[in-house]
Amino acid sequence: MLNTMIGASIFGLPSLIAARLGRWSPIAYFVAFAGVALIAACLAEVASYFQEAGGPYLYAREAFGRFVGIQIGWLTWLSRISACSGVANLFITYLTAFVPAAQAPVVRGGILAALIGFLAAVNYRGVTNGKWLSNFFTVTKVLLLALFIAAGLTALALHPNIRATPAAVPAAAGDWLAAVLLMVYAYGGFEAALFASGEASNPRKDAPVALAIALTTATLLYVAVQYVVIYTLANPAATTKPAVDAARQFLGPLGVTLVAAGTLVSVYGYLSANMLHTPRVTFAMGERGDFPAFFARIHPRFRTPHISILAFAALLLLFSVAGDFRWNATLSAVARLFMYGAVAAALPALRKKRPDGAEFRLPGGTVFAVLALIFTGLLLTTVRWGEGVVVLGTVAIAAANWVWARKKEGKKI
Repeated sequence: MLNTMIGASIFGLPSLIAARLGRWSPIAYFVAFAGVALIAACLAEVASYFQEAGGPYLYAREAFGRFVGIQIGWLTWLSRISACSGVANLFITYLTAFVPAAQAPVVRGGILAALIGFLAAVNYRGVTNGKWLSNFFTVTKVLLLALFIAAGLTALALHPNIRATPAAVPAAAGDWLAAVLLMVYAYGGFEAALFASGEASNPRKDAPVALAIALTTATLLYVAVQYVVIYTLANPAATTKPAVDAARQFLGPLGVTLVAAGTLVSVYGYLSANMLHTPRVTFAMGERGDFPAFFARIHPRFRTPHISILAFAALLLLFSVAGDFRWNATLSAVARLFMYGAVAAALPALRKKRPDGAEFRLPGGTVFAVLALIFTGLLLTTVRWGEGVVVLGTVAIAAANWVWARKKEGKKI
């Protein structure tokens, strides 16, 4: 969960958040944490009903039926593809610190193909290989982030001459909502680990604890990084590489190189985690007849959903070559809000349908669900036309998918 959350966001978003909120941006992460924690609390109970793979798609299908399940499955897929394509582009942005030619179209495409292809090959050969690679990236990125934060806070305490004064940005309610929407992208991904529940040892008991630890850890890291960036850069909103530019203010050349390299590791780790988790969505949909059956095929030797892995890798490469970080981040957050709303709404529905089925029961669960729906509803008021068109197009495709699935079975569902 931690690896899936901490990726591009912590290195790409501080400048975007600072542009919206200025000196208030570190505090805003606590606001976002409160809203996301409501959703995560609902997810903790809802996930404890299931042992199978599928995540929010499976939860929505069980709670509200096939039509809603397919809709959430497609929106989940959209949120993961757009999130990862934005991250892949940020990888190229930071890579130019070492290889300036990486921005050239042909070189950029070749690098993206190599990065994504390697991750697809590792996960194609087995979930254990993918899990260990994901864990390696998680430990590495957290250690490097801790170094960046410790060095930045120490420099601010011992060398006040490097301290910048954050701009007093006049933040209206719309700015706060827009900033929190981007932070949903930063927090997003905690649900992705549950896509592979069918291959985990005891997800019904482990998920609630993992959610609490991952969200708390990510919040502390986000706030600390945001603080260091806005108090060491005179104009953090003007940079596309806030972590590296901030490191230049308090670390020597070797330290800056280390932070830049750590950023690449973090971003690649994010892609690694998603290559492990996301194909399990289409696998689960194919397994239940909601997607073509070949998406549910298991490799005879490696025991992995190899077709789903290859399909995700191909779409990820396509979106990455044509994508843009800012737009993809917003699109991912918007698609994710619908998924999160479905998870919150599923809590009271599943309690009614399966009153004794939960391994974990959230105290005051219905209140949490209502508050989570209010939170997602408020953020959806910020959706712009561009993202709205893509989401509506995805909904239309999902509706056609549902019609196909009904005809395929030859009966009314």
